[in-house]
Amino acid sequence: MLGVTWADPSARVTGAVEVRTRDAESGKWSNWLSLDGDSGQGESGAARGGTEPAWVGPSDGVEVRVDGKSSERLPKGLRLDMIDPGGEASALEPAAYTVEESESPSAATDAPAPEESVTGSAEPSVSEPVPSEPSVSEPSVSESPSQSEPVTPSATPSESASDSASPSVSPSPSVNVPTAPPSTAPKPPITSRAGWGADESISPEEPGYLPGGKIKAVVVHHTAESNDYTCAQAPAVVRGIYAYHVRQLKWKDIGYNFLVDKCGTVYEGRKGGVDLPVMGAHAYGFNSETTGISVLGTYTTVAPSQEAMTSVARIAAWKLGQYGVDPTGTTTLTAGADGTNYFRKSWTKGAQLSFPTIHGHRDGYNTQCPGDAFYDRLGTIRSWAAGPVAGLTLKSVTGTGVSGSTYYTKADVTVNWSATTPAALIAKYEVLVDGKAAATATGTAGSAKATLAVGTHKVAVRAVHQSGKTTTTAAATVVAETTAPTFTTKPNLALRTGTVTTTAVPLAVKWKATDGGSLKEVRLTAPVAKTYGPTVTSANHTAKSNAATKWSLTAHDLAGNTALASVTGTPVILQETSATKSGTWTTKSSSSYLGGKSYTSKTKNASLSWTFTGRSAAWVVSRASTSGQAHIYVDGTKVTTVDLKSSTAKYRDALWTKTWASSGKHTVKIVVVGTSGRPTVTTDGLVYLK
Repeated sequence: MLGVTWADPSARVTGAVEVRTRDAESGKWSNWLSLDGDSGQGESGAARGGTEPAWVGPSDGVEVRVDGKSSERLPKGLRLDMIDPGGEASALEPAAYTVEESESPSAATDAPAPEESVTGSAEPSVSEPVPSEPSVSEPSVSESPSQSEPVTPSATPSESASDSASPSVSPSPSVNVPTAPPSTAPKPPITSRAGWGADESISPEEPGYLPGGKIKAVVVHHTAESNDYTCAQAPAVVRGIYAYHVRQLKWKDIGYNFLVDKCGTVYEGRKGGVDLPVMGAHAYGFNSETTGISVLGTYTTVAPSQEAMTSVARIAAWKLGQYGVDPTGTTTLTAGADGTNYFRKSWTKGAQLSFPTIHGHRDGYNTQCPGDAFYDRLGTIRSWAAGPVAGLTLKSVTGTGVSGSTYYTKADVTVNWSATTPAALIAKYEVLVDGKAAATATGTAGSAKATLAVGTHKVAVRAVHQSGKTTTTAAATVVAETTAPTFTTKPNLALRTGTVTTTAVPLAVKWKATDGGSLKEVRLTAPVAKTYGPTVTSANHTAKSNAATKWSLTAHDLAGNTALASVTGTPVILQETSATKSGTWTTKSSSSYLGGKSYTSKTKNASLSWTFTGRSAAWVVSRASTSGQAHIYVDGTKVTTVDLKSSTAKYRDALWTKTWASSGKHTVKIVVVGTSGRPTVTTDGLVYLK
């Protein structure tokens, strides 16, 4: 970890302070990292001023450049401070300063790394030019054109009445320790100082407490350093900040009350008790009425992780909840010193100023902190901290079927929901059935099961924020019913037209199922598996001849109730040779015919008849462009005349079918018409369904 410090703690660098480091393993130089030009905390007894520290990881080289219009603009005693979180700190004074008015800041920023870079030597060479233009990312403290130097608020007690209650740097056994009030919000997990490895020997002074004993606001910070640290390194980053504040700036302790890493781990900052109103050093002029939370990293262009923001919201809710402060409200703070904020608003010592109860450091001090991207998310943090749960949506009700906007179930349902408020801030979810809680789930849950009585119900989800505020989704209509569907037309079979083989006789399965408006589907489960929609009442299939086949169907309603039904049928092929014939018929042989043979006749009134017991029949013929017509008689009555003519040759074609309501004995007779020019009729026999 490193930082740039200077002799006068009241001085301030208004230009850009940038560093880059050389990775100890790869030897590559990092991009330039901008340091916030003033730590701006206002700690009583500070020995030096300085930038925010930056975590750079294991490095063996460093370069620093400071942007100022002239050497007089730079504070005296400027130096680089380097901290090993597990060991000692070191400081390097600049060997020289370079000013080149002709070079632009952007050119300097893109300059390649010089051959002779600052490493561990105590005599560094400064080979980078200093840009001539001040940084636009750090506004001047004063708007007055008559002031050539920025207004730099002093950290001395005489200039900060609000912060003058900071205790003496010498230990005092008479410190008045306040009582920790209970909070309206639960306390989040916090890693203690011992947990992150604080060396208590370097800060032996007693902690101080807010003079009014009440926290009125939370000030949100970032540490303005690289985001490249790992979560395992985060305790070392905290130790580095601690060492920088105490050893380099000579503060009594780390400035922040709490720190949060990008994985959402919360660290105890300044000693004195996390549940007490400890006086921090994080918001110059307003330390005596606030607590400070800082997220490790820089968030100028990217926002912190959701885990980090969740933890900030949880700490803020807990601390403000101890004093009855609304996280989404505003509060009035008394300025402990003259000041100007990032938005150019100025005030004098003793001014009464209104702030959001959760606000950014820049609202009360001239700093970029907590970065543009983080500052833009403060509204989200306020809403998370205060509640109610946001973005609550009932996504679906499973274990059911749905028709339009109505769900159907037998009894048990699983209700699924989502919310945008992080789970850690949600106390519980409740599944409401007709307005009453039927199931409860934790804040991390996204679903819960419930059992419904028979009838129509309104089902909703209620989210309970840790504050106790509630949000309820729109209700879904769920019908619980246990009545099974019915087959109003039992399954039955009928032969149909198509090509006949001994292994595939065309037939249709027919049925009709109903269920009071909530029929979902009908499934054919044997001899094959098929699923049909609620309005389908028949399906075409084939069956093996001379073999009994059972056709099984199951009707499903949307609630999950079922009904079973089946029918068994055997397609039987009656060859032409089994027919009773009259007139002249000639036998023809071909592998294209059923059984390899067929009968053909050109003789008018030649006939074939078959008698069988069944409920469906189909006449099977061969067809060509020269085929003629035939009359068909059923049980002695002529029912139709069919034309066998076809532009393409067809064999084993079930051209005509007949189905009866029930099985019975029937006779089917075909008679050759003797059609002029094409009298030929060729038959392959008759198929009936037994």
